[in-house]
Amino acid sequence: MSVLEIKDLHVSIDTDQGAKQILKGVDLTLNSNEIHAIMGPNGSGKSTLAYTIAGHPRYTVDSGTITLDGEDVLEMSVDERARAGLFLAMQYPVEVPGVTVANFLRTAKTAIDGEAPALRPWIKEMREAMQNLRMDSSFAERNLNEGFSGGEKKRHEIVQLELLKPKFAVLDETDSGLDVDALKIVSDGVNKAREANGLGIMLITHYTRILRYIKPDFVHVFVDGRIAEEGGPELAERLEEEGYDRFLSGSGVN
Repeated sequence: MSVLEIKDLHVSIDTDQGAKQILKGVDLTLNSNEIHAIMGPNGSGKSTLAYTIAGHPRYTVDSGTITLDGEDVLEMSVDERARAGLFLAMQYPVEVPGVTVANFLRTAKTAIDGEAPALRPWIKEMREAMQNLRMDSSFAERNLNEGFSGGEKKRHEIVQLELLKPKFAVLDETDSGLDVDALKIVSDGVNKAREANGLGIMLITHYTRILRYIKPDFVHVFVDGRIAEEGGPELAERLEEEGYDRFLSGSGVN
């Protein structure tokens, strides 16, 4: 059993007008095999939390802690966080010309495990993962995300998730830009990774449609850099009906 624990996290970014505080005291604990849905309006701090966990240099941690199995995540470099078992699926996966999908995946696996996987078993495992996400095997020889549709980029993110086998995955609006068929395929991939590896998941989303396929154990509503309310799956259903207006009144968010 692994634990990702966030305590009293305050995070800011630099702007032309000076430092702007985004997260204002976030407390959140994720255990293995749990799914936590992070919901809230634009600008509430959801993606800031994701990128702070991953170690994006744009974000400054002013105070608070993030620990993984008791180890200080904030003291780790980005690659050390990946090796420790943290994974980020980005909202907008970047294109990397000149680097094939196959080379990227094997290089990432080597970096995380500390040794290169045996070639033949690895190729078989990679092809099976792509097949599970309904990606043609020809994608392995294409440049990373170059010319991919939005759905293809998101499927490839989940291929990475399946192959790299992290302890915790932060999925930043993985549902954005997906049609219904792609959403089902991606969700199925996430659910399989959870079942196979006891994966803990932080699922960031605006909408409840992905929660029909990836069932959350807990729902956290972010408003103005704080968790305004927490609950079970029923909270997401209330948000579907009521929206965020009742949280925004008086919060200073618009």
